[in-house]
Amino acid sequence: MTQKFKVLVTRKWPNLVEKKLEESFDVTLNKNDIPMTEEELMNAINNFDALLPTVTDKISDKIISSNNRKAKIIGNFGVGFNNIDIESAKKNGVVVTNTPEVLTHCTADIAMLLLLGVARRASEGEFHVRKKEWVGWRPTHMMGTKITGKTLGLVGMGRIAQAVAYKAHFGFDMKIAYFDPYFKNDEIRKKFDATPFNSLEELLGCSDFVSLHCPSTKETKGLINLDSLSKMNKSSYLINTARGDIVVEEDLVTALDNGIIKGAGLDVFEAEPNVNPKLLKFKNVFLLPHLGSATEETREAMGMRVLENISKFFNGKEPTDRVV
Repeated sequence: MTQKFKVLVTRKWPNLVEKKLEESFDVTLNKNDIPMTEEELMNAINNFDALLPTVTDKISDKIISSNNRKAKIIGNFGVGFNNIDIESAKKNGVVVTNTPEVLTHCTADIAMLLLLGVARRASEGEFHVRKKEWVGWRPTHMMGTKITGKTLGLVGMGRIAQAVAYKAHFGFDMKIAYFDPYFKNDEIRKKFDATPFNSLEELLGCSDFVSLHCPSTKETKGLINLDSLSKMNKSSYLINTARGDIVVEEDLVTALDNGIIKGAGLDVFEAEPNVNPKLLKFKNVFLLPHLGSATEETREAMGMRVLENISKFFNGKEPTDRVV
């Protein structure tokens, strides 16, 4: 690469990745890891050849459509890209890439952690010990829900859902069911002996655990609301490692208050980093701060995937993970 293109990274990335970026580009880093304002993002897209945001940076049409825009590529640090106005990028000829595959298993691990944690009351039990309230083993103390042999309903059957299916089916002998109108792979379906459903309502009604694995789109925002939650069994649990706005949190609160479902495990939230304070009162809700891909190995791999994508772009090649 004869010219060092100017690149801006919106948040603190793993040190290894930042060093690799500096070897190839004229990089501006966010060493204080403070979220950028809309004005700062606008300034960045006008003054840099590439903008490297994270899933929490809202790259709107206003930013992308700037008359003074210099950036030709947005290399998103994350597999989801609902933080970027894709239609605006397409209209303005801006390339957008993401980081699929490298975070699949870590996110699936977190889904299983939430499932196990809420079913076996792990968060509640851990605090019970820390508060020195435990007085010893007894037959009816803090009984939870067995997961072995239960039915896991997957909403979406992409890479992460398939990884969850593998861990749940072969690790815990769970029965796998799913709803995904776009998934047609019979070979993978047979691998997990998975049962497809033609409607979300049918899937919800037959599942002991419902795990969300669909992207945030116009069709899926608010997909899990009071009506859909009411289709679940009173003994069932909701797990979400996808995107927070797929679930209407006020409706989830209502469902938990009224015993419509038994509990929930959430790694993502409707208005991150703000968590609905009503959710905090429930002992039967296991909460994590968006840790799906949060391992050193995965976050480094995500950063290296961004580096690979923008390097190919500036060398006149097609980026591996081009979204638009």
